Amino acid sequence: MNPNSTLAGFSLTALALFAGCAVGPDYKRPQAASIPAVYAGVTDGWKVAQPQGQLPKGNWWEIFGDPELDALEAQASEANQQLKGAVQRFAEARAGLDATRAGFFPNLSLSGSYARQHTSANAPSVTTGRAIGASSTYDTFTAPLDLSYEIDLWGRVRRSVESARAQTEASADDVEAVKLAIQAEVAVDYFTLRALDSQRAVLVSSVEVFSKSFDLTVNRRTGGIATDLEVAQAETVLKTTQAQLPAVALQRAQFEHALALLAGQPASTFRIPERALSAAPPAIPSGLPSELLERRPDISAAERLMAAGNANIGVAKAAFFPSIRLSALAGVESLASGSLFNGSSRFWAVGPSLTLPLFEGGRLRAGLRFAQAAYEEMVANYRQTVLAAFSEVENNLSAQNFLASQYEAESGALLAARKQLEVANNRYRDGLITYLEVATAESTALNIEFTAAQLRGQQLVAAVTLVKSLGGGWRETPTEIPNRFYRR
Repeated sequence: MNPNSTLAGFSLTALALFAGCAVGPDYKRPQAASIPAVYAGVTDGWKVAQPQGQLPKGNWWEIFGDPELDALEAQASEANQQLKGAVQRFAEARAGLDATRAGFFPNLSLSGSYARQHTSANAPSVTTGRAIGASSTYDTFTAPLDLSYEIDLWGRVRRSVESARAQTEASADDVEAVKLAIQAEVAVDYFTLRALDSQRAVLVSSVEVFSKSFDLTVNRRTGGIATDLEVAQAETVLKTTQAQLPAVALQRAQFEHALALLAGQPASTFRIPERALSAAPPAIPSGLPSELLERRPDISAAERLMAAGNANIGVAKAAFFPSIRLSALAGVESLASGSLFNGSSRFWAVGPSLTLPLFEGGRLRAGLRFAQAAYEEMVANYRQTVLAAFSEVENNLSAQNFLASQYEAESGALLAARKQLEVANNRYRDGLITYLEVATAESTALNIEFTAAQLRGQQLVAAVTLVKSLGGGWRETPTEIPNRFYRR
C-alpha cells in the first residue's frame, strides 16, 4: 500500500467532513428589555442597543477646558496600575483564543528514545505460545514522527473558537470599561477637590471679615458702646468659622491622595496646588442621540459574553457525537545506532480512529444543562446592564436639571444674603441694632456661599457621571486615536 496515496485519501476525507455543520444554536442577540420611547429631559427616541463599546471615546474630559485635569488624565492613562492589569487580562484572553484556534490544525511531534532491554526466557513465544526458552539483552533506538488530527465534524472546535473570540472581545470591552471608570473617577475627584478649594477660600475670606468684625466689637466694648454679650457673639462666629478649616483641609487631603493613587503616584510626594473652582458645567444638547448609549463598554461586554455562552451550548452538544481522529506515525527503529537511519529501519502506520460516548453517567447531559443555564444567566445580566444604563442616564440628566435650578436659586439667595449683611453692618455701626443681627447675617451669608461652592462642584461631578453613563461624552470624535486594545 502506498503511504502517500493513503495520506492523500485521508486528507480529502478530512476536508469533506470538515465542511459539516456545527451543532448548537447560531447566535442571535436577544431583545434587551422594554425600551422607553423617550428619556426624561431629551427629545430623541431610543432604540435597541447595537453594542459598540470598542469605539474610541476620545479625550472627552476636554469639554471642561481645564489643563490641570487634562494633565491628570494623561498621567492616569499611562501609570494607573488597575488599567495595566486590565490590559494584561485582555492579553491573556487573546492568548487563550490563539490556543483554542490551534484546534483547527493537526498536531505534529518528533521524539526519540533509547532503551536497553532484557527479555525473559519464560516469556511466551508469539508463534508457539510456549516459553521461548532463552533470554536476550539488546538495545533499541527509535525516532518516530507522530501526526494526529481531529476532524471537526460537529463543530466542537469551531464553537470553541467562537466562544473564545467572543470572550476576547468582552475582555477588550472590559479594558475600555476600566479605562472609562478611571477617567471618570479622576474627573470626579478633581472637581470635588476644586470645590473644597472654593469652600476653603470662602472660609478664609470669612475669617478675615469676621476677625475685623470681632476687633470692631472689642473696640466698641472698650468704648462702652458694645456689651460683653456682643463680644462673645462675634468671637463665636469667628471661632466657629475657623473650626471648619481643618475639616475641609482633611477632605482635600483625602481626595488629593485618591488622585495620586489613580495617577499611579506615591501619595506622599503628590501635590496639587490650591485653586478655587473656575470651570462651569458644559452645555448639554437638548436631544442626545440614542446611539450614545451603545458605546457603553459594559453593555458591549455583556452582549459578547452572551455570544460566548451561546457558543458553549454548541460545544456541549458536540460532545454527544462521535469524535473522529486521523493518526499517522512514521520513523526509524533499529537495534544499533549505526543502522538507525538505514532504509530498512523505517516504519510507518496510518489510520482513523472513532470514539463514540455510550455511557457517561449523565455527565454530558449535565454539561449541556450547565451551558444552557450559563447562557440564560448571561442574557439576564445583559438585560440588567441595559436597564441599569437607562437608569444611570436618567439619574444624571435629572441631576443636571435639578442642580442647575438649585444653583441658580442659591446664587440669588447669596446676593440677597450679602445685601442683608451689608445693611446689618451699617446699622450696627450706627448703633441701631445689636450684634446678634449682624452675627445672624454673617452666618447666613457664609452658609449660602459655602453651599453655592459645593453645588458648583456637584454640577461638574454630575456632568462627569453623565459622560460616563453615556459611554464617554456626547460629541462625535472620528479623528481621535483608535482603540489600541481592541481586535475583532
